[in-house]
Amino acid sequence: MRFLVTGGAGFMGINLVRRLLDKGHFVRSYDIAPFIYPEASKIDVLQGDIRNKSLYDHAFDEIDIVVHCAAALPLADPKEIFSTNVHGTKMMLDAARRHGAERFIHISSTAVYGIPDHHPLVEDDRLTGVGPYGTSKVEAEALCATFRSEGMIVPVLRPKSFVGPERLGAFELLYDFASTGHNFPVLGSGNNLYQLLDVEDLNQVVYAAASAPAERANDVFNIGAEKFGSLRQSFQSVLDRAGFGKHVVGLPQTPAIWTLRALEAMHLSPLYKWIYETAGTDSFVGIDRAKTVLGYAPKYSNEDALIRNFEWYLASRPGLASKTGVSHRVPWKRGALSAIKWLI
Repeated sequence: MRFLVTGGAGFMGINLVRRLLDKGHFVRSYDIAPFIYPEASKIDVLQGDIRNKSLYDHAFDEIDIVVHCAAALPLADPKEIFSTNVHGTKMMLDAARRHGAERFIHISSTAVYGIPDHHPLVEDDRLTGVGPYGTSKVEAEALCATFRSEGMIVPVLRPKSFVGPERLGAFELLYDFASTGHNFPVLGSGNNLYQLLDVEDLNQVVYAAASAPAERANDVFNIGAEKFGSLRQSFQSVLDRAGFGKHVVGLPQTPAIWTLRALEAMHLSPLYKWIYETAGTDSFVGIDRAKTVLGYAPKYSNEDALIRNFEWYLASRPGLASKTGVSHRVPWKRGALSAIKWLI
């Protein structure tokens, strides 16, 4: 098959590109960021904005499967989030249909469920996005549903927060605290059940959605780890691997949330509402549909995924200090959160 991966230079994108190359497929990466990996010589690299129509003839030339990973993430400006995630997705869907792509796999998010009020969350539950990012993902899914109703094959995947080699972003806080011998804070007791996902398991199901019969793949699927425990257990596994004898420390949830709200409003914290409003509560989705329909068989538990990512972080840490930004592949600017390391 011939794949177009939007956001191919991102964290999920590069892991997916490697999987597709291993299986012998043609891959074209389409990303506004430069593709700075050794695999560049093995794929067709198109650097540009997904909203630039002048690039579409190249982008979609002889493409069978589009995997739409590109998105403006929650730390971006709200106008940019809606322009990229909603308008950009519609432009991609239009172009894929016009150029005759067989399938358009849209990478959504469990952020579409908002602040959970029951568990497990299933695909037919009500959608209510939190903040610009969550709302944009809800609107993008509505577009996918419209194109599906008009005859396109549009699988939609809703992954939990996913980690694995080359994932930083908010998780860099945990890895930095662990590697420098500090305790790590969580909101509340940390005993809430919290499901994560390894990027390898996510890309396993992307490939299944690309290759399964159309009538099975053309649906919406939750994707998450099958084995997971509490947030405290998951994070403690990283602290234990670091070997300094440090522990997860619970913070009073209500005052901590109010503090984070204030810091976010003043642009002094990289943590956004959906992270801190759900971090102290149960958060997990049902994955039965993906298992039954697509044969999804997750390999990694929460702890496996976090430690696998931590091992990569330890090996790569010397080159990360000077990099910050708003993507999952770089550390986020911490603002006032820098002081927490020295207070707990």
